[in-house]
Amino acid sequence: MSDFFSTPTVNSWDEPVFELTGAGIAAVIVLIVLLIAVAVFIRQRKDHSARIATKQLVFSGVAMALAIVTSEIKFARLPFGGSITLFSMLFIVLIGYWYGAAAGLMTGFAYGLLQFVLDPVFYTPAQLLVDYPLAFGALGLSGFFCNKKHGLVIGYAVGVLARYAFAVLSGALFFGAYASDQSPTGILLYSLGYNASYIAPEALVTLILLAIPAVSNAMKRVRTLAKDSR
Repeated sequence: MSDFFSTPTVNSWDEPVFELTGAGIAAVIVLIVLLIAVAVFIRQRKDHSARIATKQLVFSGVAMALAIVTSEIKFARLPFGGSITLFSMLFIVLIGYWYGAAAGLMTGFAYGLLQFVLDPVFYTPAQLLVDYPLAFGALGLSGFFCNKKHGLVIGYAVGVLARYAFAVLSGALFFGAYASDQSPTGILLYSLGYNASYIAPEALVTLILLAIPAVSNAMKRVRTLAKDSR
């Protein structure tokens, strides 16, 4: 069954990895669609409105598309994965800010899988889970703060910190195996520093942007439009 969905290969460093087959990619795409459908269904049951569900589907789809596009605009690309992008994390955070934690987490998971489909190579199933659906799904934690004062800023900070935690975990547990000559503490410290080097600059610039009154007011207007059921 594993050969049906994935096949063993080697990466550019001659390391053994797995790559999704066409069937594997199709299965992941189906899962992405199901996650988005569940997110919309949850919202429709809460608001009893097909119109707001349709609007959520449209706004979430646009946000995910913008996240994909901006994730490809890289100001710095690190040698072992990770890059500083053009505010790509913000667009996933916005979905939680607009529609709450359930929608944010579901679409975050879906976005993580979509990122995986764009480069469907992985080391182990556990590494795939941590690096993609869990790490990017964590951005949806912003939804827990959607109704608080400065909810977008707080939600963004929490979501990015959670994504950073998963990135550090992945670096320490999975990729630390390639640094067996170092102590566990050294591997953890390296993972903390390595992942902070690309996540922190993008997060800092984004938070500065969100602190600008004109940007903050624009984000509030977009949220009102996204949630308007008329």
